[in-house]
This record gives sequence, structure tokens and C-alpha cells, in this order.
Amino acid sequence: MSAPAQAPTYEVRVADAPADREACFAVRRDVFVGEQKVPEALEYDTYDADAVHVLALRADGVALGTARLLHGEAAAAKNGDGDPAVGSLGRLAVTRDARGLGVGAALVRAVEAVARARGLTAVDLHAQTHALGFYARLGYEAYGPEFPDAGIPHRAMRRAL
Repeated sequence: MSAPAQAPTYEVRVADAPADREACFAVRRDVFVGEQKVPEALEYDTYDADAVHVLALRADGVALGTARLLHGEAAAAKNGDGDPAVGSLGRLAVTRDARGLGVGAALVRAVEAVARARGLTAVDLHAQTHALGFYARLGYEAYGPEFPDAGIPHRAMRRAL
């Protein structure tokens, strides 16, 4: 009888170092620009400079996924009701090889931890419609009508912290 396979280990951390930020952008480029054909000019925006980026890294340093949190005025502009106490989770991307390992959920929880530490009361996001179930399992509730973003159908979702 063989031993059960172990899931790969990884850590999730705030991407403060320039190399970590570049790893976040590389994952987004692979997933959104490469796989989903989002125009690169739409993928990167002015919000990136002040956002809190989180990065999932395998033990050997390979980037597995990323997400970002907008807060303050940037989040208020994105969250639909202008509430600066509501953060905006976005740009969640997990590499093809890391899907199904819990990386996405770990990234969402890391963004929520940062939001709590900043005193935010909720996190809002715009989910691609195929990912609604993923976010619902993490406690997010959809609201409002479906809308296109970069040609991909989305719905707004929110979770109180």
C-alpha cells in the first residue's frame, strides 16, 4: 500500500517586495491576459499602485496565485454604494497547475484578514459568473444584475466581516 499523496505546501503573504509584486502581475498576465484574453491595457490599472496585493507561493518560490484589496476612496469608487468602510477584492487569479488546491480560498481569506486589520466592515467583489459558487461557499452573497467586464459576464457580491 502506498502512502497518500501530500498536497503541495504554499504560503500566502502580502506582496510588499518588488519581486512579489512582479510575481502577482505575472500570474495575472498568465491567467487573465493569456487564458481569458483580457486586453493587457484593461488588466492593469491605476488602482494597482495603492492596492494591497497578496501572493500565494509554493515552498520552492513558484507563484501560484494572487489577489488585491482596494480600500478607502478607491474601494468606494468600485463597490457600488460609495462606502469607504467596504473593501474591494479583485484580480483573484490562480495558475492552472494550482487550481483545486485551496489556493483561491486562501487568497480570499488573506484579503479578508487585511481588510479586517484596516477596520473595514465588509468586502465587495465583482465575480465572473462561473465563479459565483466558489465565492458563495466562502460566504459571499450576490446582488444586482449581471454585467459585462472586459467582455466577461460578472455579478457583484459582498460579505460582511
